[in-house]
Amino acid sequence: MRVLPGLCGDYCSDYWRDCRYTLSLLLEDKGNLQQFANLTAAIEEDRRRFCDFLELKDKQYCYPNVLTDAELNANLGLVREDSTGCLEVCLQEVANGLRNPVAMIHADDGSHRFFVAEQLGYVWVYLANGSRIDHPFLNLTKAVLTSRWTGDERGFLCIALHPRFTTVRKAYVYYSVSVKKEERIRISEFTLSDHDDNQLDHSSERMILEVVEPASNHNGGQLLFGHDGYLYIFIGDGGRAGDPFGKFGNSQNKSALLGKVLRIDIDNIDESTPYTIPSDNPFVGEQGARPEIYAYGVRNMWRCSIDRGDPATGAGRGRMFCGDVGQNKYEEIDLIVKGGNYGWRAKEGFSCYDRKLCQNSSLDDILPIFDYPHKLGKSVTGGYVYRGCEMPNLNGLYIFGDFMSGRLMSLKENEATGEWQYNEICMGRDQTCKFPKLINSYYRYIISFAEDEAGELYFLSTGVPSATARSGVIYKIVDPSRRAPPGKCSIKPRPVKIKGKLIHFYPREAKSQSAGETNQVNKRPKGRGRGNKRGKGGRRLPSGSVRLVSADGMPDRGRVEIFIRGEWGTVCDDLFTRKAGTVVCRQLGFTTALTVMKRAALGEASSRVRILLDDVQCEGEERSLLECKRSKVGKHNCSHEEDVGVICGYQT
Repeated sequence: MRVLPGLCGDYCSDYWRDCRYTLSLLLEDKGNLQQFANLTAAIEEDRRRFCDFLELKDKQYCYPNVLTDAELNANLGLVREDSTGCLEVCLQEVANGLRNPVAMIHADDGSHRFFVAEQLGYVWVYLANGSRIDHPFLNLTKAVLTSRWTGDERGFLCIALHPRFTTVRKAYVYYSVSVKKEERIRISEFTLSDHDDNQLDHSSERMILEVVEPASNHNGGQLLFGHDGYLYIFIGDGGRAGDPFGKFGNSQNKSALLGKVLRIDIDNIDESTPYTIPSDNPFVGEQGARPEIYAYGVRNMWRCSIDRGDPATGAGRGRMFCGDVGQNKYEEIDLIVKGGNYGWRAKEGFSCYDRKLCQNSSLDDILPIFDYPHKLGKSVTGGYVYRGCEMPNLNGLYIFGDFMSGRLMSLKENEATGEWQYNEICMGRDQTCKFPKLINSYYRYIISFAEDEAGELYFLSTGVPSATARSGVIYKIVDPSRRAPPGKCSIKPRPVKIKGKLIHFYPREAKSQSAGETNQVNKRPKGRGRGNKRGKGGRRLPSGSVRLVSADGMPDRGRVEIFIRGEWGTVCDDLFTRKAGTVVCRQLGFTTALTVMKRAALGEASSRVRILLDDVQCEGEERSLLECKRSKVGKHNCSHEEDVGVICGYQT
């Protein structure tokens, strides 16, 4: 890997004559300061030695010849594709140790801070240099309804700052609560503290809206301020399967707020009203319809965004994109318009779900701009149209993902036809991402997307989708095929007064993963397979030894692997209960299994790893899984999609 610029011979001589004293800026000082200074000084004074360092003998690739080579410059306006058409990008880790990070926003105040919300109910402030303020911007953990169980959709789900935050100083939050054993969605307003610009006044909560949730899922969870200044609220259909509430379901019922996009005015109010209704809301005055409704027929929209528009022309500005999570077959991406009916439960994606409703001539639904089947993913996470400065080839690309499959995807609009072209996004291989701070792997469960104040794009994911697991990471998307010219995208963050301490950021992924890895950080632990036959101190492992394998190396949770006949293998989740989990946990020094995770929820093994046990049934007192009732070693009817995992702990 060449770390110095490759100059053409003639140009190198000119460069030496005019700029030779810049060499020290191009070299990384890895040794004694005086020795480094002496080395660079000696090279800078000798043209031949200088050009030996910087000259590239290849006349096609050396600078500046490379700029005029038609073949090499043919695709400069395009993101690099691999042989399958997958767009190759790299990542930069910018934050870690988060507990299910559900949202990241900025204040648009010149500070380039970003605010990260965790499902538990914490919101943290990160400065432009990557450090985090030690006290939370908001702590609602005592009020938020959630749990540690994997896949719980309830919790603190979104935060939005007032579009005039520097003067209005208000924030809006969307979270789950329990009121007299009744689950609800609550939308509240908080005011910034008078004493700390990085903390909300926790006593200032003003409740704006509460909606009763008939079930614990499909909670929605998006707040956005439109370019019109109004607050948009995206609420799920109430949960359960198939929107079974009433004759047509909640989503098609305009007298219910569930399964809707709402639009309210939170500025023009008085003491008697928490909000007012914009006069041009589409169903104002319609008998039986809630005036807050802006659009309807949605199932469970998870992550929506508003297009900033093309930096040069403004094209696309104000478009509202949403990912709507599907039922049995399809996930979809929608463009939200005033008064639109998005078809649920009559339709799922482009297809009929409820055939009777689907054939109703009065449906008049708006079709998605894109849908994809469940073989690609089972829970869409809506994203953003890239409008930043640093990655010009990404401009206009809508980038989104899937929570369950970990797949990154993109859509590009054909302006002539209005159709959207799909391309999968994958991690750059070989030398593509081997640059400082760049990596080519990430944690599988993509929870959310975000853009910073400058319009650069990020996504938030985790290796363990539990509100209490500190395995959440924020990644910045980097296009290695083309970067903006040096200096074009420089920013000067406005200083922010800090009260308290700063916690500096240290990336977990110190370098790019190997090119042979997938686009997920499911690292293969050392010793997997037949090679690791000894434990600590070189002792030979006894048959029946167990270990927990997790993406982030957490010792108390992970996929269960057992050592039998000289190899490590997995255990199928069939008949595996908490009693069997407790046997595993006691072997590892814990007292109990807090929960058993099925369907490879804590990660599945690669195809090279054998499934060694199936149909394991324990009483809970056994010393090893081998003492439990089970099938013969190696006999099973499972795939690695059924690898069992456990979370261990201590009885209190």
